[in-house]
Amino acid sequence: MPKPDAQMVGERIAYHRKRMGLSQVEFAGLVNRSESWVSQVERGVRPVDRMSVLQHVADVLSVSVAELQDDAETPSTEERPEAFDTIRLALTGHPAIGSVLGTVKPTPSRQIETLRRQHAQVWELVHASQYTELAPILAELIPGLESAVRTVGSEQDQASVRDLLGDTYQATAAMLAKLGETDAAWIAADRAAFIAEAAGAPLDVAASMFRMAHVFLALGQIDQAHQVATAMTEALQPKATPNAEPGVLSLYGGAQLVLAVAAARDNQRTRAHQHLKVAEAIAAQIGEDRDDYGTEFGPTNVAIHAVSIAVELGDAGQAIDLAQRVSATSLSPERQAWFLLDLAQAHAMRRQIGESLHALQEAERIAPEETRVHYLGRAVTRDLLQLSGLRPRPELRDLAERFGVLP
Repeated sequence: MPKPDAQMVGERIAYHRKRMGLSQVEFAGLVNRSESWVSQVERGVRPVDRMSVLQHVADVLSVSVAELQDDAETPSTEERPEAFDTIRLALTGHPAIGSVLGTVKPTPSRQIETLRRQHAQVWELVHASQYTELAPILAELIPGLESAVRTVGSEQDQASVRDLLGDTYQATAAMLAKLGETDAAWIAADRAAFIAEAAGAPLDVAASMFRMAHVFLALGQIDQAHQVATAMTEALQPKATPNAEPGVLSLYGGAQLVLAVAAARDNQRTRAHQHLKVAEAIAAQIGEDRDDYGTEFGPTNVAIHAVSIAVELGDAGQAIDLAQRVSATSLSPERQAWFLLDLAQAHAMRRQIGESLHALQEAERIAPEETRVHYLGRAVTRDLLQLSGLRPRPELRDLAERFGVLP
C-alpha cells in the first residue's frame, strides 16, 4: 500500500489537473513527464520525492507546493465524528469471544426479535447518511448477532441470524467505504464475504466483492478495484441473462459501474465509456431504480455515474450538461448528496463559484453528516475559497467553517 502522504499528494494533483480541464496526457507534456508517471503519481503508487519536481507540478497547476502537501482536507482523529469510532470499536477484536469460549448464555428468542427490529433500520439509515443514529445500532447489532449465531437453538434460527449478520456487515462496509474509513470497511466486507460463503449464499459473496471494490477505489488502488470488479463481472455474466432476477443484474451492473469509475480515474476514457454503456443496458433491462443488495442500481444511478465519470475525466462542461437531465430525487439522500458533490466539483473546475456553492449547500442540506466529512466536499470548498480571493462571500465562509477547512 502506498504511503498516505503520497496518496494524498496524488489526489490533490489529480483534483487540480481536472479543475484546469487537463487530461493526463496534456498534463504530462506540461511537466515533461510520461503519462504513466502522471497516472502512478495520482494513484499514490509513486511519490514525488524531489522538491524541484513538486514545485514544477505546482507551478503548472497554479497552486502552491503547500496546497499539494497540506492534508487539511482529511479529518483528523479528533475531528472525525464519534459515530466512526463507535463502529470501529464494534469491529475490533472478536465480537463474540464469550460465546466461542462458552462463557455466555444462549441468546433468548426475545433478544433475537430485538436484533431483527434493529436490523430493519440499518440500510435506511445508511442510505440516509444518518451516521450518528446508526452507529449505536451497529455497535449493538454486530456483537449481538455474532453471539446469537453461535448460541441459538434451531438450525432455522441460526440461518436467519446468519443472514442478518452478513447483511449488517454489508451495510457497515458500504457506509465506511463511502466515508474513507477504508481499513474498517475492509474488515466489514471481508467478514460479510466469509459469512456468505459459509451460508452458501453466492450472491451475498458477490455483494461483498462489490463492497471490497469500493474500498479499493477509496484507497486509490485502481488496479485492485479493477481486478475485484472484473472477477465479479466474469462470474456473474453467465447468469445475467434476459430472464435473470433483478439482484443478479443489479450486482452485475454495479460492478460495471465500478469498472467505469476505475477506468476514468486511470484516464482510460474509451474503456470507461464502454463499461458505462454496458451498465446502461443492464439498467434498461431492469427498467426501474432498485436497491438489491444495497446497490441502488438502476437507470438513475447509472445517469449520476455518467456525471461522475465526466468529472473524473476532466470534462466539466459535459458533466454539467448531463446533470441537467438527471432527477436524483428517487434515490437515497446519500446518492443525491454524492451527485451534488460531483456537480459542485464540475462547477468549481469551470470557476463558477456561485453554482458550485449552491450544489454544496444542497448536498449538506440533504445529507449533512456525509457531506461535511466527505473528501470531495472539503476539497471543493477549499478550492472555492482560493478562487474567491481575500473576500469570500459570507455563506462560503460559513460553509467552510462547518466543513472544518477555514485557513
